[in-house]
Amino acid sequence: MFIIILFTLISCTQDEVSAPVTPPVAIDTSSAKTASAVILSMGTGFNLGNTFDLAQNPTTIETIRPIIDLYYSAGLRHIRIPVTWREGFSGNTLANTSGTVNYQHPRFVQLKAVIDYALQKKMIVVLNTHHEHWLKENYNGTPAHDSIFTALWRDIASYYKDYPYELVFELLNEPDGAFGDWTGGPTPNDQLALALTRHINYVGWKAVRETGGRNTSRVIMLSTNGQGNQSQIEEVFPDKASLPGGGADLYLAIQVHTYDPWSFCGENGSNNAWPGTSALVSGVTKVAAHAKLLGVPINYGEFGVGRAVNIAERNTDIVRSYYRTIRLAALTEGMSATFWDDRGWFGLIAKDGAGTYSFLFDIIPTVMAP
Repeated sequence: MFIIILFTLISCTQDEVSAPVTPPVAIDTSSAKTASAVILSMGTGFNLGNTFDLAQNPTTIETIRPIIDLYYSAGLRHIRIPVTWREGFSGNTLANTSGTVNYQHPRFVQLKAVIDYALQKKMIVVLNTHHEHWLKENYNGTPAHDSIFTALWRDIASYYKDYPYELVFELLNEPDGAFGDWTGGPTPNDQLALALTRHINYVGWKAVRETGGRNTSRVIMLSTNGQGNQSQIEEVFPDKASLPGGGADLYLAIQVHTYDPWSFCGENGSNNAWPGTSALVSGVTKVAAHAKLLGVPINYGEFGVGRAVNIAERNTDIVRSYYRTIRLAALTEGMSATFWDDRGWFGLIAKDGAGTYSFLFDIIPTVMAP
């Protein structure tokens, strides 16, 4: 019975993924840029981590504006804003259990203010769905889940459908759990997990495109499973047919993450596990080679080195070299690179006694130097 269900799900998913979606209205797309052009223009950016996705940092524009300004002054030209919509924040969520977004929610208003400010500075903004464990831990490809995820993205996309094309949608951060990971559930290469990952990307893509307006040609980012791991791009998207739209959507990008090796990058890692520059570059080069076969550009949406205890290890040339190596390897391949900054174990900025932010451990100035 399981084999029959698996075969049916994979077959249905493949059919749905390849199905074209007709734009509901004809709009002027003369100012729309292809995903390749947008990825190139993104260059280097940063994550506004543990803010709208996890209630550890303030969400007001007054507290976030100086952060954006600091990064902008260092030459970073895009911001990724992780957002958790249906859970967290002690139940004070942005969307209800049906996926309906509350546009009047104070945190949604604050989110809009941050997006608007970054766009005013001519930055590209990546908006996503982040810690959605309700979906990741329970997903089975049925309408019960698909309808909620569709409603969620329909509401997000509808609200922003007339926004500039510099606003990019990332459908689902780091699919894991039912989508496959290395923590006890299905493995990332499990065929059902791979099929489910393709399917949820299709569901979100379809929901966004069908809202019309600029969303018919807005850049949408897909994700790999195994928590977005770079190593999974070939398995999740083996060919053009596995992409939403069958490879015909010019406004499609793929986001991957890397914290490899975790023994070096993880919060409990050690500088003794430094893998060497060539190993880091090799991982990026492999992703780039497969992306060229797909004809889809890549954003390295998260990477970094964290330390929960041995914090002094981050203030070293070897850690600064890690950040610089990944960034330059990505840019050399025509990709964009987005540092993970959570102002915690992986923090790249810190406040002084006067409440002014500055860069931590000289990581960003070193990485961004010519």
